[in-house]
Amino acid sequence: MPKNKLSTPEWVLQGYDSPAEYEKSQKKSGKKKTGKTFKIRKCPKCGSFDVEIVLTGNENKKADRWKCRKCGWKGKDVGLKEMGEEEFVKYTEEKNK
Repeated sequence: MPKNKLSTPEWVLQGYDSPAEYEKSQKKSGKKKTGKTFKIRKCPKCGSFDVEIVLTGNENKKADRWKCRKCGWKGKDVGLKEMGEEEFVKYTEEKNK
């Protein structure tokens, strides 16, 4: 077989009328996310980020219990807040003051 065999363009295979129409449909809309996403635990009762995990004595159990240091709340359903890199840096700077 010849090495430079012709193939059908992708825009024809997907049913578009022109290469420009295909390229337009392939562009992603919205802002691109850049950087890393950080997840921070948040108390559902008082909204504090001062939440710690509660470990039990059994090795086979999952560590799924949480405790708020500020208000004393204990439970499984801890809130989760996702932050971008800039917001996380600002959060840690304020926390360390």
